Amino acid sequence: MSVIIMTRSAWYVVVAGAVVALGGCKKGKAGGGAAGFGGGAPMGMPVEVAVARVDTVRDEIAATGQIEAVQSIDLRPEVDGRIVEIPVHEGQEVDEGTPLFKVDDAQLKAQVAQLEAQRDLAQQALARAKELAQQNASSAADLEKAEAEARGAQAQYDLQRIRLDRTTVRAPFAGAVGQRYVSLGDYVTNTTKLVSLHTVNPQRAAFQVPERFARDLKPGQNVSFRVAAIAGRDFTGQVDFVDPVVQLPGRTILVKARVPNPARLLQPGMFIEAHLVTAVRPKAIVIPEEAVVPAEGANAVWVVIEGKANRRQVELGVRTPGFVEVTKGVNAGEQVVVGGLELLAPGAPVIPRVVERGPNPAAPAAPAAGSPPRAP
Repeated sequence: MSVIIMTRSAWYVVVAGAVVALGGCKKGKAGGGAAGFGGGAPMGMPVEVAVARVDTVRDEIAATGQIEAVQSIDLRPEVDGRIVEIPVHEGQEVDEGTPLFKVDDAQLKAQVAQLEAQRDLAQQALARAKELAQQNASSAADLEKAEAEARGAQAQYDLQRIRLDRTTVRAPFAGAVGQRYVSLGDYVTNTTKLVSLHTVNPQRAAFQVPERFARDLKPGQNVSFRVAAIAGRDFTGQVDFVDPVVQLPGRTILVKARVPNPARLLQPGMFIEAHLVTAVRPKAIVIPEEAVVPAEGANAVWVVIEGKANRRQVELGVRTPGFVEVTKGVNAGEQVVVGGLELLAPGAPVIPRVVERGPNPAAPAAPAAGSPPRAP
């Protein structure tokens, strides 16, 4: 009987020990886990960041227009007659004063010879009148009449001589001969178009700008543009004319820029896409555009400071392909998050990895207040 009681007591002791041991083991595991979470550093979220940099930003106005010649005219003769000579051909570049057409001058030559003889006769009569006046053999009225006749004959001769010289139509400025409207043997008058003449170097880029930019326009501003017919080539010029009148119905202002054209690539009428630089900021803060997050009608970015994410509202300036100017809210050298923004919260620990961002060639420049500026 005593043996059985002792056995049961021992079994109770074994079971109690096992329970205590199991409880101690669970407490040890729970305590160890808590110590491991609280004692170690918290895990941060990996994000990609870019460094805000200082760059030169240009405010630009985008516009379309065309190439124009600085000088462009349709030549007309000053003397009526038949075309007897055309010494130049269409498309030829000529210097100022180059003969372009010759009008028949046979009749004018005869008239000039006749008037020359009359002039000589009047001068001889004047000389005789002076001699007689010195001898008191004629009146002062006779002398005055002879002088007037001599001056009149000289004027008639000079006038006809000018008309004879103008039977040769000359280039009033250096340029390229355009389309010819007459042929040899045509009878022309002072209303007949003979040929067009255009300057070739420099040329002018003309385009229309909305009136809201009127205060930003002034001569001397730089213009860059591309021509649809010449792919991959940039041209530059300077504004030399801003129309003081706003044109209706589009309420636009005509702007013209003088552009060097030594290679004769630019031709009047070519379509252009122009960018007019109205302001240059050499120390602008620029960040990748994917760092900007729209928030409650404003714009914000996530800035990493001491390993934690901080959200800041920012004011944006001009945009370029892949980048945007920050006028307020970010300083140069600060890290802004460009990848992994979706799960960020204020004060959240992060593990930043700096990446380089380049402009996206497929993304067109987005205008800021109507201006699509560029950052080189």
